[in-house]
Amino acid sequence: MVKIEFAPLNIPLNRRFQTAAVLQWVFCFLFGAQCCFCVYVVIVLNGYWHVAALYALWLYLDWDTPQAGGRRSDWVRHWTVWKHFGDYFPIHLIKTCDLDPERNYLMGFHPHGILVAGAFGNFCTEYTGFRELYPGMTPYLHTLGIWFSFPFFREYLMSSGVVSCSKKSLTHVLSQKGGGNVSIIVIGGAAESLEARPGSLVLEALNRKGFVKIALRCGAHLVPVFSFGENDLFNQLKNPKGSLVRTIQEGMRKTLGFSLPLFHARGVFQYSLGFMPFRQPIYTIVGEPIVVERNVSPSSDEVDRLHGCYLGALAKLFEQHKAEYGILENQHLIFT
Repeated sequence: MVKIEFAPLNIPLNRRFQTAAVLQWVFCFLFGAQCCFCVYVVIVLNGYWHVAALYALWLYLDWDTPQAGGRRSDWVRHWTVWKHFGDYFPIHLIKTCDLDPERNYLMGFHPHGILVAGAFGNFCTEYTGFRELYPGMTPYLHTLGIWFSFPFFREYLMSSGVVSCSKKSLTHVLSQKGGGNVSIIVIGGAAESLEARPGSLVLEALNRKGFVKIALRCGAHLVPVFSFGENDLFNQLKNPKGSLVRTIQEGMRKTLGFSLPLFHARGVFQYSLGFMPFRQPIYTIVGEPIVVERNVSPSSDEVDRLHGCYLGALAKLFEQHKAEYGILENQHLIFT
């Protein structure tokens, strides 16, 4: 039997705000799209067909916006709720060198974790210092295009700087003249989330080469990013490869493009079980850029060579910083 450890009643008000901020984020991540779709259905069923029709027209006219840089809102990115969100863990963004604002960059974010809290906190809000650390740079976090099919939810995503991860979207951001644009891709995707649990160093990366090809075609410099603590936010039900659970999860991923890790951590009013992440610090280390010369038609060998260089730089970044964040000397990244 699980012993429930309840939170004390005299918790400071600012920590309650932090918990509320993360709770709404987890809810939006898991159920936001479905709720927004239900709202649209309710609008239709309650006779407000003219409102639904106007939004449907807007959706049709605005369909390609998530692939054309999106529609960010500085107001949304500065919401105070995101400060509380970042302070909950807390989330830290750590710079290792300058980025030239006259260049475009493609950052590979690792690991995926369960809900990609580090990527959202650092690149979709203004409270971890991205703008101060990298003046003149604009971050774009890329995610699955399916989420931009949901009414209202798509507007919420784009307002925070989230755009589609399609080839068209990446190319649009990285081909902008004048530089100053940063595309952030969570390289491991849904497959990597199935390996996310405390202590895991497994990265889905060996066969992920599409981002390298796009970087070559656009002449965008590659930047490895490793987020220490990302995998420590949730526990996950054991799902070894070949198990029934993993087979179902993999089938879902191949069919829908995303999967459902069976995760758990703590609750809102108790620390023993729930879907709230643990209060574990996240340290997102942005590495040095790998210079990429533009090549509109790269060969397989050129892609493989740059991909190998990228994985080497990522491993080096991890090895240089792991001791600072509690990783043992004999622990290393495992690329699959």
